[in-house]
Parts: sequence; C-alpha cells; structure tokens
Amino acid sequence: MPDIFHDFPINVAPSRVFRAVSIPADLDQWWTERSSGEPRLGAEYRLWFGPQYDWRAIVERFEPGKRFEFEITQSEDEWLGTKVGFDLEGTNDLTQVRFYHRGWPVETEHYRISCYCWAMYLRVMKRYLEHGEIVPYERRLDV
Repeated sequence: MPDIFHDFPINVAPSRVFRAVSIPADLDQWWTERSSGEPRLGAEYRLWFGPQYDWRAIVERFEPGKRFEFEITQSEDEWLGTKVGFDLEGTNDLTQVRFYHRGWPVETEHYRISCYCWAMYLRVMKRYLEHGEIVPYERRLDV
C-alpha cells in the first residue's frame, strides 16, 4: 500500500498546531470548506469540500498537543478507510510536524494528485499559523 508523508517545522507551539488539525473552525482555514466535529477519541467529523465531497471521518488517535488521527469513513473509494494523521513534537515556539496519509489501496493518478494537494494544503496551514494568512478555499491549491 502506498502512503503519503510530509515532515516540516512550524514556528508555533505544538498546542496551536494541534488546534489547527483538530478544531473545525481551524480546519476550515486551511483544508476544508466547512467542517464539524468534536476533538475527542471516537468522535465523528464532517469534512465538506463541496456538494460532491461531503465526507466523514472518525477520530482514531487523540493526544492533545501530540497526536491526532482521522480514519476516513465516507469519501471517494480510494480515500475510504485511509488514515490521516499528525504527530507533533516541539517547544513553546517550534513544532516539528510529521504528517501521514496511510492506507491507500494502490498507487493511482488520484493518489499522485493527493500527494501534491497535501503538500499545498500543509503549506497553507503553515502560513495560517505563522502569519495569520487566510487563503479563500477555492484558491488554496494556487498559492
């Protein structure tokens, strides 16, 4: 099974990065167009990317300030059952992010596109956290 990995630093505390990957209002600033859910183990999140992309995920790992992982439970076929996660290490003003998207069934064109898209979305998250930059949803893959 192919997986996607991205490791990068963000110049903010791990607690702030954790909020960005687990709180719906923050997810909406860098990844989703609209989301809802509660940051706790077993909670269901709604991840809305548009009318054709109304997805769901369950929180599989939850360690505040350290780890957060979703399992995708409703999505396009290739994302179904995959796990999107963040492992965080750091200090008060620097976090090392270890991102993964594991469990892709096979390497396809959609997988290859998702590798690129994750890099772009994670860059938007970094800019949001470090500089307060807000990029409109429809422009996030263009910055």
